[in-house]
Amino acid sequence: MALTSTPGPRTTQAPHAPRASREADGLAVASFVLGLLGLLVMNILLGPAAIVMACLALARSTARRGRALLGLALGVADLVVLAVLVTVNGTVSWSFGG
Repeated sequence: MALTSTPGPRTTQAPHAPRASREADGLAVASFVLGLLGLLVMNILLGPAAIVMACLALARSTARRGRALLGLALGVADLVVLAVLVTVNGTVSWSFGG
């Protein structure tokens, strides 16, 4: 007679749930940092990147919702600063000289 073991009940968890949450949190922080940097340099690239990352983080239900919203607001502010610079100076760079 052969002994066979029957497997016990298996608990299944979503293996990607903690990873997806961690990625969404990273996107929220990255959007905040890029939006903040975009106010000073390369706002034409960093502003839209911050907006996209913030939207992705919010769509993935990040735990850092406030940081994602700040990244979104800073990304929009980057584009507003870009529009003001183009309108006033006719350039896409800061000019402190006279």
